[in-house]
Amino acid sequence: MRTPIEKNTEDVPNFTPIAVIGISCRLPRANDPEEFWQLLRSGGSGIREVPGERWNVDKYFDAGEPGPGRVNSRSGGFLDNVAGFDAGFFGISPREAATLDLQQRLVLELGWEALENAGTLPATVRGTRTGVFVGATAGDYAGLIDQQGAHAYTRHAMIGLNRGLLANRLSYFLGLRGPSLTVDTAQSSALAAVHLACESLRHGESSLALAGGVNLNLAPHSTVAAAQFGALSPDGRCYTFDARANGYVRGEGGGFVLLKPLAAAVADGDPVYCVIRGSALNNDGGGPGLTAPHQAAQEEVLLLAYAAAGVDPAAVQYVELHGTGTRLGDPIEAAALGAVLGAGRDPGMPLAVGSAKTNVGHLEGAAGIVGLPKTVLAVRHREVPASLNFVTPNPAIAFDELRLRVQQEAGPWPRPELPLLAGVNSFGMGGTNCHVIVEQAPEPPAVPVEASVPLVASDLVPWVVSGKSPGAVEAGLAALDGLDADPGEVAWSLATARTRFDHRAVRLAPDLVVHGQKVSSDGRVVFVFPGQGSQWAGMAEDLMARSPRFREHMTECEAALAPFTGWRLSEVLRDLDRVDVVQPALFAVMVSLAKLWQDHGVRPAAVIGHSQGEIAAAHVAGILSLSDAARLRSAWLINPPGFADGESLPAGLDAAVDVHADAVAEHVRGRPVVLVGYSSGGLLAHAVTRCLEDRVDVQVAGLVLLDTYLPGDLSESMARSLHEEVFERGTGFAATDFAGLTAMGRYLDLFAGWQPAPVNAPTLIVRPERRVPALPGDQGDETPWQARWNLAHDLLTVAGDHCTMVTEFGADTGRAVHDWLRAVGDQS
Repeated sequence: MRTPIEKNTEDVPNFTPIAVIGISCRLPRANDPEEFWQLLRSGGSGIREVPGERWNVDKYFDAGEPGPGRVNSRSGGFLDNVAGFDAGFFGISPREAATLDLQQRLVLELGWEALENAGTLPATVRGTRTGVFVGATAGDYAGLIDQQGAHAYTRHAMIGLNRGLLANRLSYFLGLRGPSLTVDTAQSSALAAVHLACESLRHGESSLALAGGVNLNLAPHSTVAAAQFGALSPDGRCYTFDARANGYVRGEGGGFVLLKPLAAAVADGDPVYCVIRGSALNNDGGGPGLTAPHQAAQEEVLLLAYAAAGVDPAAVQYVELHGTGTRLGDPIEAAALGAVLGAGRDPGMPLAVGSAKTNVGHLEGAAGIVGLPKTVLAVRHREVPASLNFVTPNPAIAFDELRLRVQQEAGPWPRPELPLLAGVNSFGMGGTNCHVIVEQAPEPPAVPVEASVPLVASDLVPWVVSGKSPGAVEAGLAALDGLDADPGEVAWSLATARTRFDHRAVRLAPDLVVHGQKVSSDGRVVFVFPGQGSQWAGMAEDLMARSPRFREHMTECEAALAPFTGWRLSEVLRDLDRVDVVQPALFAVMVSLAKLWQDHGVRPAAVIGHSQGEIAAAHVAGILSLSDAARLRSAWLINPPGFADGESLPAGLDAAVDVHADAVAEHVRGRPVVLVGYSSGGLLAHAVTRCLEDRVDVQVAGLVLLDTYLPGDLSESMARSLHEEVFERGTGFAATDFAGLTAMGRYLDLFAGWQPAPVNAPTLIVRPERRVPALPGDQGDETPWQARWNLAHDLLTVAGDHCTMVTEFGADTGRAVHDWLRAVGDQS
């Protein structure tokens, strides 16, 4: 059985519901959708006296019937700091910005904000068939430029003052390939733009659409024109459907909605505020007068819209009125609504109506993009805001007969148990009428309970802000003050749905902000796993208590370590004096932290393991399973491979090489070997040179040398010597200039273009732990090295032929590499 909303959609040609996935607005006393909703639900008003920076209201005001060049109203809805604009953000020079219509500026800002509101990074729509549809009628800025004389018309004025370029400017900046047009149907312009955008989406002309409107009251002459026409309320209020209706009060601002076919929005996981089921556009076509509303035409556009939506008009619970508060317009609009939406309605459930013009004034060409967002937000929040300034019903409107009622107080929808359905009216003074039908969003897919656990359960959540200048970052931080929202949701949105600019800051608390700048352009992240020494008693306990995901990863590590340790990780975090405890514990913390970052969407492009951090790096890189990594990180400390139970590691390196060389050689016999030396390239070079002198039959497929300790002249001479030795034997060789290397960043740069050996070629990474500079040939206590032969046999055994071997040598690295190569050569 169909619900009322589901009526006849199969008979509607080209029926395609359109999702509203993003909203932006700038309105009197409301700089964004959240502030607008608070203004609406609190019954607030954005109307005030004309600010002095616009014009001198006393110079133009007449208390009675306005004389020539005069106005009968002192009030309006005005934006604060209407001239504020970050031209550099949009790639506009100061000279061009001087003659750029403030409405073009506002379109750029609102278009960008609508994309971000939807969680759509603006860079991702470049080159797509995204359409831009902008409703606008006013051109006050051109009048202000004209007042400065002919010299004010620079080479930028022709495009800066052209209202037709309002949409084109946004399409150009974002790189959009869909339709781009400015719509002018007088006061119905913005809602007509929404209708045209929906039609473009339904016909496949656009895949995504930005639709909206702007209106700025910058000069007195347009207000004088409205007053002379007789349109303005001398009280400076819109008395919509009230007996006091005597004209409207002007408002300014603008807004956009980001639209996408519902099926595509659901498939893409976009947030859906609501759904536009259908809309229609028509004209009075020779009514009682060019500027007089026509009831029959308004009835017709309603019937067309509901037929297009496949909706029974009686199912509609609320209509956002055009509702200017004029003596002529209000009764005609009410009669048309009653004829189409009142008929067949239960007399006890009259249609609720209201108008946002009572809150922020009449935005004329942008009026529809005030009424639509109000309705969208009312559907999303399941609450109907009050329509202000209604005390005595207009006697020219038969409310009971038409089955209409003005929404006088904020409250729930009339029938919240049914699907929420609303209509939005907008009429132009030239007879162009538009009606849009809005339906609640479909229920999102059910989320499993375990998947709904927040990523971070903490009162210290990082909020990341960026901007094109330090001032923009500070403004972004200031905008977060007093934000009433879930900290985790805010953090997620800031991290994933905002463009990342060069100037950045991370706010951990209102008084704890860290500033910085972007340091690379490729967006790659490197995870570094350090050596022993970073531990402290009780490490990770606080984060385990705050973050369920981190605690889950630590528990997994505890289970992986348990078979090899004889102790529980959670019980030893305050007892870190033993090496057989501290290194596995550090391993678990490093792995859990890395996985927590990955839970937040941070994926490493590379990993670096230093000293005991190498096994954690190998696991995170995917080389080792958690079980294998845990075994290697713990078992060798207690029962090193090749030694009897309880036997300790050898004090010197020679004994370790003797134990492991045979096993290592077994895995590399007959295969190319790539040697990578870090932090002691000179010693490695010395070792390889000795191997070549001994005619060890080993194929060295590649060699990358780094050294931050050797004096430049000695390093260079050694590199030349080794280069000559290797190439005389016809072996491939990759050398670097030791003298220019400084640290890990250079290490990554070297590897950026490095093509690895075939998959079955083991890679040996040598990382000695030298504490002071040393030269080849230094002997005994004068070279304080730490001797550890780390996992040569075990890593190769676990990873087999597809192994990248990450290990570390201690004392006399050159001798260790020489002996290892000799052992391989002897068995080849």
